[in-house]
Amino acid sequence: METRAPFVVVGAFVLAAILAVFGFVYWLHNTGGLGPRATYHVQFEGSVPGLLVGAAVLFNGIRVGEVTDLGLAPDSPRRVNATISVASTTPVRSDTKVGLEFQGLTGVPVIALEGGMLVANSGEVPTLIAESGAGRSMTQAARDALLRVDTVLSENSGPLKDTIANLKIFSEGLARNTGKLDGIIAGVRDLVAELPEPPVRPRDAARAPVSWLAVTLPDGVPALAMHRWGPAEEGAARAAMGQLSASLPVARDGRTLVLGDEELMYLPQLLAAALGGQVRTSTTTRTPAVTIDGPGYPLRTALRFASTEDGRRPVYAYNVAASSHPEPGNAPGFDHIVLVTDAARGPRTAQLAAELAASARRSVHVINLRPGDRRAAQ
Repeated sequence: METRAPFVVVGAFVLAAILAVFGFVYWLHNTGGLGPRATYHVQFEGSVPGLLVGAAVLFNGIRVGEVTDLGLAPDSPRRVNATISVASTTPVRSDTKVGLEFQGLTGVPVIALEGGMLVANSGEVPTLIAESGAGRSMTQAARDALLRVDTVLSENSGPLKDTIANLKIFSEGLARNTGKLDGIIAGVRDLVAELPEPPVRPRDAARAPVSWLAVTLPDGVPALAMHRWGPAEEGAARAAMGQLSASLPVARDGRTLVLGDEELMYLPQLLAAALGGQVRTSTTTRTPAVTIDGPGYPLRTALRFASTEDGRRPVYAYNVAASSHPEPGNAPGFDHIVLVTDAARGPRTAQLAAELAASARRSVHVINLRPGDRRAAQ
């Protein structure tokens, strides 16, 4: 008897260890614990690939139970009925959303529960309806998407073939005309390179005399019409330009040009209108352009000088200098040039006046506009 006692103890210990291992595995698998459980029925419309009895049940991503039964619905071959057992404290409602999720690299299916507000009647086992397509795996979803793409391609196979054929013809045409395209691009590049330096007509050495006149605008009238311009400013500006025109010793016809300085455009136009209907008006511009001194071309001559604002960028005046062609057209040449500017008198305005004096035949008048009050100067 004494020799057999150790074997009985060892066998009992091994049996207890095996039972402990099975108990631990059951506890690990059933994280809902051994406490009170609640049972629910779940209906799936369609297949539930890979779902097995014992699969986990998650609520808002937390495991609360497992699947206890699976079967086909006898009244509908497409429907799958499942029974789940979850911890009784799980807040499952009659409108809780039910879906099928696939976890891990192998895509193990689990039943996923989420949300819900309506409370079921006491004593009845609620039946939860899974969302439509809940059993579709990622593979099935990708398969369906590829099927739709294949359907679209098959329905439009003719237009796609035509498009590919047109692209082939276009690429072959480009390959055949590579040399011509290079020549066209080179020609465009050469044309653009010539634009910043428009040809400037040489002027006579004699220069017309230059007179300077500072004019203070009426109170509230800005030099630029885009600043607070209304009926009151319009009337005051017309009256001021009419009074100024009476003091200028220039011809009241096409022999006189009123030239605005860059953005200063409207007041020079009012001054030209006050001088006479035949008086020409224009403005300087920052835009370079090609000039051709020939009949019918709109830009015949060009003057180039530094901007009166900053002196760093070039500014151009077109058709101010006289054309050398027997039919001057748009550049007839002017006896009198009236420059209207809001820039202060200084080296830059003096240079501009000198350029104009080399083109005018008789006189150049520089009108320096000054604001009448602080509001107009802003």
